[in-house]
Amino acid sequence: MELLPFGNLPPYKARTFVPSDLVLDNWVSIEPLFGQLEERIAACESVSELEAWILEVSELSAILDEEGSRRYIAMTCHTSNEDAKKGYLDFVENIEPGMKERFFRLSKLFVNHPNRNDLPSEKYEVLNRDWASYVELFREKNVPLETEETKLGQQYQEMMGALTVEFKGEEKTLVQMGIYLQENDRPLRQEAWELVTDKRLEVADQCDDQFERLMSLREPIAANAGFENYREFKHISKGRFDYQPDDCYKFHEAVEQLVMPVYNGLLAERREQMQLEAVKPWDISVDPQGRPPLKPFTEVNDMVARTKNIFNHVDGELAGGFQTMRDQKLLDLANRKGKAPGGYQSSLPEARLPFIFMNAVGLQRDVETLLHEAGHAFHTLAAQEEDIHHYQHAPLEFCEVASMSMELIGNEHLEEFYGEEEAARARREHLEGIISIFPWIATVDAFQHWIYTHPGHTRDERDAHWNALRARFGGDIDWSGYELAHTKMWHRQLHIFLIPFYYIEYGIAQLGALWVWKNSKANRAKALTDYKRALALGGSRPLPELFEAAGAPFSFDIEAFKPLIELVQAELAELG
Repeated sequence: MELLPFGNLPPYKARTFVPSDLVLDNWVSIEPLFGQLEERIAACESVSELEAWILEVSELSAILDEEGSRRYIAMTCHTSNEDAKKGYLDFVENIEPGMKERFFRLSKLFVNHPNRNDLPSEKYEVLNRDWASYVELFREKNVPLETEETKLGQQYQEMMGALTVEFKGEEKTLVQMGIYLQENDRPLRQEAWELVTDKRLEVADQCDDQFERLMSLREPIAANAGFENYREFKHISKGRFDYQPDDCYKFHEAVEQLVMPVYNGLLAERREQMQLEAVKPWDISVDPQGRPPLKPFTEVNDMVARTKNIFNHVDGELAGGFQTMRDQKLLDLANRKGKAPGGYQSSLPEARLPFIFMNAVGLQRDVETLLHEAGHAFHTLAAQEEDIHHYQHAPLEFCEVASMSMELIGNEHLEEFYGEEEAARARREHLEGIISIFPWIATVDAFQHWIYTHPGHTRDERDAHWNALRARFGGDIDWSGYELAHTKMWHRQLHIFLIPFYYIEYGIAQLGALWVWKNSKANRAKALTDYKRALALGGSRPLPELFEAAGAPFSFDIEAFKPLIELVQAELAELG
């Protein structure tokens, strides 16, 4: 069984330090290279020699990063395959711990090197800052805890990926069931929703147990690094140098003050159009005017071809990058049993190529997901010429600007999938989705802030706080009779389990993307030029500068929200 669709890929640049025949399936063959790098930095007597050493570290880092990516991709593509699972866990258990410890030693040697402060300040500003922070945070005794954390995350993915229901005489994944929530037959929607909800509730205790095991690892990780709580530790370890936890609270407040009235207005409009006494959870995804669900495609290959046509309209260079991905089989898009849920773009750093993973089932959201992940892929391709591996990845807050901007810009060409009326409908649904996602982002982020600043809380207390946040951000949706499902709905958010505190980034980035889109309406060519120039910077500049390069202010308080929410409202009014 071929575990990877793309096979072997040549390096973007020939190796100059790492042997071409290096065996990557055991730590014994990898470790001597770290020893060589330690010896080499000790011998560096000039800035040029130190810069050459940084490139050697980058080469090794990219190769190992790609190996980890390949194994993760194989595991998520085939969660039930024992070889894929074993390969991923072997890397996590037997290679990553050594990597972390030895990269820490290299970083410490760099931070303490006498020529470090003589490096060109602008070029190495971010690298200096980030490696110094890494050295400050690293604790060897956290390595086994982080390894166990990763293993628990993989178990969560395996558990959720295996969930299926019987519906209409067929076994369906939970992702596949999503299509029925767009059907006009309300009893059918309710039946489908209840089946999925009941299936999730069957594993609710397991999810809570799993999360509590994760917390039992995360709290000592923070304590070992000298932090009062995991929130403070994670804020720094995620490189949030340009905003603070209080700024996240400002985001929550802006959502409550500016977005919630618009969101509840949309829900009220939906209730009236559907002639309902109350909007129930299974009424949210269906067209309120009773039109049949949008069905943009039936075959995944057709979706890919039509999406390529969208990129042809947007920008020839971007379209060429997408074609490269098609040609090199860097796409695994169709939903199937045994495939991990969700979607992602993963970089293959030595080849400097992107890979897109998703679970398409024929919905409009699949088109949006592909546009989104393609934006990430364009980011990877734009930064191909960057030789410092650390700079090939931007902060997550800006990575999502790349993807969300492409959703907004690409959606202006949905006539590749639909007639004019249906395309306008799809665009409206997308903008409504932006309005509705802001409250969810605020909920998930605020929930995590509370969890990790209240160590020792009980399961009941955690549930109660979730419910309090849903009262604040959940909107006018009637969950009566389904209170337990409402309380446990955070179990579906894999970020809470796998990537703690990775969610506010979507909100910050959505604002940046709306600015890019707003700018494109005034001057499409300039907006795209700015967008591509910003992507090409990778992670070489601080976050505010990346936003500025893309034409977006780096701010997410009420004042930043206001013109963008007004823009979305105006567009919604025009679309009807």
